[in-house]
Amino acid sequence: MKKFTIDRIENDRAVLECENGSIVSVELGSLPKNIGEGDVLRFDENSCFLSEAETQRRKEKIKQLMDKLFEE
Repeated sequence: MKKFTIDRIENDRAVLECENGSIVSVELGSLPKNIGEGDVLRFDENSCFLSEAETQRRKEKIKQLMDKLFEE
C-alpha cells in the first residue's frame, strides 16, 4: 500500500507527493470527494482512500514544529 500527501490542487487535478518524494498528478475525479491540500491518501491495488488518522498526525506534527520554530 502506498501513501501520498496532497501537495496542491490545480484545476481538475491533484498533485500528490509519494512518501519516497516522487510527484504525480492525478485527476480529481478519480480520488475521494472532499479532499484537500495536506490530506494523506492511501492506495492499494484497487482503491484509494483518505487516511484521516494519518492526516491528523501529520497536521499535529507540523503544528508542533511550527510552535517550536516560533517560540519566544
